[in-house]
Amino acid sequence: MLKTICVFCGSSLGSDPAYAAGAIKLTELFLTKGISLVYGGANVGLMRVLADGMLAGGGRVTGVMPKSLVAREVAHTRLTEMHIVDSMQERKLLMAELSDAFIALPGAYGTFDELFEVLTWNQLGIVVKPIGLFNIKGYFNPLIRMTDLAAEDKFLRPEHRSILQVDVDTEALLGKLEAWHPVTAEKWIEGLKEGKI
Repeated sequence: MLKTICVFCGSSLGSDPAYAAGAIKLTELFLTKGISLVYGGANVGLMRVLADGMLAGGGRVTGVMPKSLVAREVAHTRLTEMHIVDSMQERKLLMAELSDAFIALPGAYGTFDELFEVLTWNQLGIVVKPIGLFNIKGYFNPLIRMTDLAAEDKFLRPEHRSILQVDVDTEALLGKLEAWHPVTAEKWIEGLKEGKI
């Protein structure tokens, strides 16, 4: 059972109210299921919507933010717990350590960076935790297509492509994360050495 989920998302609200509505829907599911939130600690954009929604419902919220971003991202001051760290890398490591799973909501470079870092860690076996995309309004469709293409063109093994779970429904996505089991796969280079590819 997943008790704590890390959510990656934008420090902006985006252009469509559907993004904030989706974030609120996710907090409602977390509150219903008794799931705690770990996130980047900011008081802006979808990050604020998530934190405020959880806090309003009596949920537990842990923020993790580097010193350099405390002023720029406007650190949330009402969280259950806040960790101020030295670097972005330390931020991602601590969020991963504190969480049982990861969900990405719409965002930009920071969200993509966090998402692909934990995907890579899973691929390498550094972290073995489920990862999902909450695909509000099809926001992640181009990214999903890119990962599919990477698998089709044999840059990404199908087993590693399957690490990333996707859904447009919060409850269905949570179900996929809870049911996920890691799949062991060879590295491409190992297959090449053994003449399998």
